[in-house]
Amino acid sequence: MAKQKNNACTANATAATIGCEAQLWQMADALRGSMDAAEYKHVVLGLIFLKYISDAFEEHHWKLEAERSEGADPEDPDDYRAFNIFWAPPEARWERLKQNARQPNIGQIVDEAMEAVDRDNPSLKGVLPKGLCATCPR
Repeated sequence: MAKQKNNACTANATAATIGCEAQLWQMADALRGSMDAAEYKHVVLGLIFLKYISDAFEEHHWKLEAERSEGADPEDPDDYRAFNIFWAPPEARWERLKQNARQPNIGQIVDEAMEAVDRDNPSLKGVLPKGLCATCPR
């Protein structure tokens, strides 16, 4: 029987034990650096939120691009709000964050993304945390 690699997710993992916990924890711990875990959780939750709204935005964006000949405008925030999808301004889109992930000012870029989402989505006004990455490892 072949031995499974320690750093890979197991194919027969269950919901209770996905088999990646140790690896994911090591990656998260490396990203955290010396930041206090109480602060770090807000950064991670903010990033998860940005990823979520960006994914929903991109999915609808593709549909609107396909309907452009019928008058759809993929850059009109109202075309997203009509479907209860948060508008992701260009500076808050995951692709931009991913492209800048290794930049020394990534914390500032993430903060700007959160501020842009807050600014352009009235229903989120005052809800999103600000200054999450003021203490991010640089």
